[in-house]
Amino acid sequence: MQNPSHSKFIEHTLLRATATQAEIEQLCKEAVKHSFYGVCVNTSHVELAYSRLHETDIKVVATVGFPLGAMASDVKRYETEAAVDFGAHEIDVVLNVGWVKEAKFGPLLRELRDLVDAAQELTVKVIIETCFLTDQEKVRCCELVVESGAQFVKTSTGFGSGGATVDDVRLMRRVVGDEFGVKASGGIRDAAQFMKLIDAGANRIGTSSGIAILEEIERLEPE
Repeated sequence: MQNPSHSKFIEHTLLRATATQAEIEQLCKEAVKHSFYGVCVNTSHVELAYSRLHETDIKVVATVGFPLGAMASDVKRYETEAAVDFGAHEIDVVLNVGWVKEAKFGPLLRELRDLVDAAQELTVKVIIETCFLTDQEKVRCCELVVESGAQFVKTSTGFGSGGATVDDVRLMRRVVGDEFGVKASGGIRDAAQFMKLIDAGANRIGTSSGIAILEEIERLEPE
């Protein structure tokens, strides 16, 4: 018997460029069957996902500025507004990593605050793409995310050179404190990694392997 407490950590994710309507519909069916927290999709699929899930308690999470984060700020704002109009419950936005590298923290904070405003009080998670950052840069990004009014800091897009790590989640949790959201995503494929990330401080997990992870946990748990 699957533990519902495990499934509620999971945002069932399909962000491939090749994703089809049939695959998004299947994603939603699987999310209902396994009682996942939500589904995470690109904005072009938000309306479809919402239409399949609006009578359930499963959230539709929309990515914005995905996967590079290098779009103009006005473009990110428009995409956020569109996601809200399409029915998204939460927004996962990629910050501008180039601005981090250039220490352009003023423009970065202004952009994040603008996107939080555009989200109209929906939960906003900011993807800092940890694989490209030094620990010092990760700390600064986490501080800016908290200051921006967003609700979560998130490790990765899954499209960079690396994904979620226990060390990064532990660092992020230390910086943002106990009450702020931390989402781990990118390369999370087995139960051991899933549990280690939760133990490190993640309170949300983005993965396309959620079903396999739950099945593995079920096999490992004592009768």
